[in-house]
Amino acid sequence: MEPLDEWGVEATCPVISEIRGVLGFPLRFRGRVVGVLACYLRTPADEGMLDWLPMFAAHAAVAIANCRALQEIQHLQAELELERDYLREEAAQIVPIDGIVGESEALQRVLRQVDLVAATEANVLLQGESGTGKELIARAIHQRSPRAGRSMVKVNCASIPKELFESEFFGHVRGAFTGAINDRVGRFQLADRGTLFLDEVGEIPLELQTKLLRVLQEGEFERVGEGTTRHVNVRVMAATNRDLKAEVNAGRFRLDLFYRLSVFPLQVPPLRERREDITALTTQFLGAASRRLGRTVPKVPQREMAKLVAYDW
Repeated sequence: MEPLDEWGVEATCPVISEIRGVLGFPLRFRGRVVGVLACYLRTPADEGMLDWLPMFAAHAAVAIANCRALQEIQHLQAELELERDYLREEAAQIVPIDGIVGESEALQRVLRQVDLVAATEANVLLQGESGTGKELIARAIHQRSPRAGRSMVKVNCASIPKELFESEFFGHVRGAFTGAINDRVGRFQLADRGTLFLDEVGEIPLELQTKLLRVLQEGEFERVGEGTTRHVNVRVMAATNRDLKAEVNAGRFRLDLFYRLSVFPLQVPPLRERREDITALTTQFLGAASRRLGRTVPKVPQREMAKLVAYDW
């Protein structure tokens, strides 16, 4: 085969095709060059050609730009559909929560810390026993933060099978593994410009902690089965009922990841340390349950309320 010139034409082609000239014109759309229109002529160029060529080039540039815009719209629509499916799954798991109830000094101390850290971009590590309301405190931080207009996406690390952690965090593409029948957006991408809440963060497998550390440090990751690097801006709040320092000493949790997550550690007190809130909480829960069941709110005898306050929570 004959070698090609810079126009992609075989060297002998102009002679065989009796080409007498070449006209070229840039295809411009909104100040950007989107291509070049090249015309090979079998007759010498004349003034008439120079008149119609720019007009034809303008129409071609618009057509190319519209085609590229349509491709981008289709790509964005596909991304939105993936996020919509994920949000539907998330919404199906959301349980309505009431506001934070209580006036105890222990709770007020936590709320002062919430106000202090909410306006920053610092990652927060919420520590405390199970049932102390760590997720509720995380939502309070998010709602008071500059990211309140975006979603707070939750991941319960204790409920994810070990082999699916990477897919859950970073997403996957179709065919990446058995059962991956569709592309799926990961939780980090879904939480972009918002907040990601990692509940039971101590359950994350050690081998995945390195990848989690990378996205916390660099803000980048790849979906499972895909080579494209994606970038996100996510604030992470993590919660655990474990002693993560003890987990670090035992070699089950990375020290560098612990420091990344615990930029602002916050201890959530158990109910036994805020007994003065028990009466208000009892009234709140009874009212909510009565409305749900369509019943009149019962009154709690003082004797029974005293038992609740004295109980070893």
